[in-house]
Amino acid sequence: MKRSERLSRKAEAARSTLFLVLALVLAFLPVHAQVTAPVPKSLQGFDKFAAASMAELKVPGLAVAVVQGGRLVYAQGFGFRDRENKLPVTPHTLFGIGSCSKAFTAATMGILVDEGKLDWDKPIRTYLPDFVVSDPVASERLTPRDLISHRTGLPRHDHVWIRSPFTRQKMYENLRFLDFNRDIRQVYQYNNLMVMTAGYLVGAVAGTSWEEFAKARILDPLGMSETDFSTDDSQKAPDFSKSYTLVKDQLEEFPFYNADALGPAGSINSNVLDMSRWALVNLNKGRYGEALDKAFISESTLTQIHSPQTVVPDIPRYAELFYASYGMGWRITSYRGHPLVSHGGAIMGYSAQVSLLPRDGIGVILLNNLEDTSLNGPLAYNIFDRLLGLEPVDWMRRIRDDAAKAAAESVRTAKDRDKDRKPGTLPSHPLEAYAGDYEHPAYGTVSVTYAGGALKADFHQRTFVMEHYHYDVFRMSNDWMGADYKVVFSLDSKGDVAALEIPFEPSVKDIVFVRKAAAGPAIR
Repeated sequence: MKRSERLSRKAEAARSTLFLVLALVLAFLPVHAQVTAPVPKSLQGFDKFAAASMAELKVPGLAVAVVQGGRLVYAQGFGFRDRENKLPVTPHTLFGIGSCSKAFTAATMGILVDEGKLDWDKPIRTYLPDFVVSDPVASERLTPRDLISHRTGLPRHDHVWIRSPFTRQKMYENLRFLDFNRDIRQVYQYNNLMVMTAGYLVGAVAGTSWEEFAKARILDPLGMSETDFSTDDSQKAPDFSKSYTLVKDQLEEFPFYNADALGPAGSINSNVLDMSRWALVNLNKGRYGEALDKAFISESTLTQIHSPQTVVPDIPRYAELFYASYGMGWRITSYRGHPLVSHGGAIMGYSAQVSLLPRDGIGVILLNNLEDTSLNGPLAYNIFDRLLGLEPVDWMRRIRDDAAKAAAESVRTAKDRDKDRKPGTLPSHPLEAYAGDYEHPAYGTVSVTYAGGALKADFHQRTFVMEHYHYDVFRMSNDWMGADYKVVFSLDSKGDVAALEIPFEPSVKDIVFVRKAAAGPAIR
């Protein structure tokens, strides 16, 4: 054999070996690691629009993914996942998706419905005999469908879970101590605690936890390998985003806290690559795989999940949007005549939105690290306008106009907030007499302390300044949170300070925290 032929065969063998190695490497890489179709020409220029919009709204970091025609066609990171260390956002960067988790909870319920283990419309007590809420009719008649479509009659009561020490089990047990303000199925009222209960129900019926069931039946089959259920896990990942908030128009890092107990209503952390798989399987009627030959949920059940269940009483402010309803874990409306299924999320300084145009086969995933959802709508709508070939709407101008109106309203509200104040009045007791621990069976403990001639209140890892307003009414505020409440100390028949009333849930009577007996006042 000639030397040239031997070298040629060796070169061919080397190329074959190289191609084989590359094929094996690609086979074990996640499919979502690469955009699988050319970026549509209509999205050219979107990068500049997104970057300019981020700068205007002071969003530190953003990740965007777009699916169309059954494929991921765009995935891009913008800005920083860590401002201090200048670490960039990538398509693999993990963000909290907040209430976008609710759609996953609806899907876990739907899987159990497909298996005949759960019925949307049977009373919850069929599956959880110990389910009790403060409304006896609701205790008997509420169904899984009610829980996941926000029509239980229970208002939000979010301060029960935000930064609280309670387990999911404890919050479930304490539902009986929370006031209702409406009859069941009377009106749409967004409620995280009831969606948490839906996930608790899934775990009980499946004989496991909601997290384990969701991972085994949704995340693993769909290849969502980088998605997790806790910020404790996210912070161990090689590519996760810190989160931020605006305090007096200045960016500050938002400290993580563990919200695992809320789980089914908002604890999932993911990236745009994993979430693109979630968008595709929803657009593909529950089917996935190269030939769409697998299904994690039946088409009929997913159709119910994507169908209106409750009227959302928002009046559309713009002609491009239509009257909204809520399905199961999804908000349903239309955009410029195109049916739109979507959900937003905001938790711990993160903001997210998943938006699907089912008839057009288009999905948009937006994840960012600012505790403000203002950016998500304009970016999603801009992408829709581009892909649908529509004349773009200047949504950022509308955001500016809305912000100006909100600022003006805030000034008017600030001027009016003290109009009922009675000047020259004094509290009925010395300030140190108000110090102590005050308890509510569902909300937990508010600890009031006296130091340096002033009162402060600590509640669920948050500290509030307490300033005398008039009589036994105090203003309880936290500038970092933007919180400002007028609270009332009430007296017992002996004239002693006996309770603290706080309007944590404005649609019901003030939440009453009863003072615990103590050996002496909490003076520090």
